[in-house]
Amino acid sequence: MRKLILALSLGFVLSASSGCILPAYSGDPARRTQQLIFTSEDFRTILDEWERIWMLDHPDHMKPYRTHGGLI
Repeated sequence: MRKLILALSLGFVLSASSGCILPAYSGDPARRTQQLIFTSEDFRTILDEWERIWMLDHPDHMKPYRTHGGLI
C-alpha cells in the first residue's frame, strides 16, 4: 500500500511539473500572442544581460598595438 501511494504521489508531482495540468499560456489567442511576444523579448535581452554581467559592454581602453613607453 505504501508503494502504491508513493508511486501515485510521485506520478502526480512529475505530471504537475511538466506542464500537463496547467497550460503555460492563455487559451485566448490575443492574450497568448501578447504573452509569446513578451517571452521572446525576454529571450532577446539575455545577450545584453550576459554582456553586462561579464562587463563586456564597457569600452576597451587598450591600444591595438604595443607602445614602448621609453625613449628610443
